[in-house]
Amino acid sequence: MKSSSYKTSFDYEDLTVRSTAITRIVEEARGIRSFGFRGSLDAQPGQFVMLWLPEAGARPFSIYKDDGEEFVLTIARVGPFTEQLFDCRVGDRLGYFGPFGKPFDLRGTHLALVGGGYGSAPLSFLARNATAQGVTSELVIGARNKSLLLYSDEPAIAGVMKHYCTDDGSYGYRGLVTERLHELLRDDPSIDMVYTAGPELMMKEVVAVCDEFGIDGQVSLERYMKCGFGICGSCCVDPNGLRMCVEGPCIDNEVAKGISEFGVYHRDAAGIRHPFVTA
Repeated sequence: MKSSSYKTSFDYEDLTVRSTAITRIVEEARGIRSFGFRGSLDAQPGQFVMLWLPEAGARPFSIYKDDGEEFVLTIARVGPFTEQLFDCRVGDRLGYFGPFGKPFDLRGTHLALVGGGYGSAPLSFLARNATAQGVTSELVIGARNKSLLLYSDEPAIAGVMKHYCTDDGSYGYRGLVTERLHELLRDDPSIDMVYTAGPELMMKEVVAVCDEFGIDGQVSLERYMKCGFGICGSCCVDPNGLRMCVEGPCIDNEVAKGISEFGVYHRDAAGIRHPFVTA
């Protein structure tokens, strides 16, 4: 099963900033909120939308829900843009355009969805879509401790088995999401596709676990984005120059393994390399 088509080129209407109002704000975890917005993006799991605020400009955010009447984004408070966003209240208006990016391809009959931090948002979106198509999912969500764990109070999703993991054992499984994934693949050979989003070092380890078991997978690879639709080049990756806002962010494991910077470094707004730091 594959996702429907998505745009790789855009016209004026696609890039016109539209206005919407905040419908609700939910405190998900320490420093992380979900913002509901009036309207529909007609988005697919794994895509992102550009939010716009006066003076702060536009920034990309992955999509947690899009039900045709409301879309929801789960956002961490990091940097000037989100500082301004976290000062907003229900009823306040802001701009948006999109959705953009290559979504996940929904394939397989029994999925493992592995998320760390707010990377769990697009995977929850994917889990709901998979259920609607009769596909079973194992949703593995991790955080350092219970105070940082997302969606632990969310109602159950039919066809989705949730596995909450914390490094310190304060909630659910004690250990890393990659350790839980390893156990799931070892114990259940019917799992035939793995998707992951979150910290890059975590995703690189997920790819390694997939290789160990010979299972296909996709990763959501974030990079710094200025435009979001393939013009500026700030999200291009080494050595092949793939634009993560158009050819990504959702890419096959084999493609990720061909990206020399995957799990090694990323670039800032000026293009300067910043190595990922292991704990």
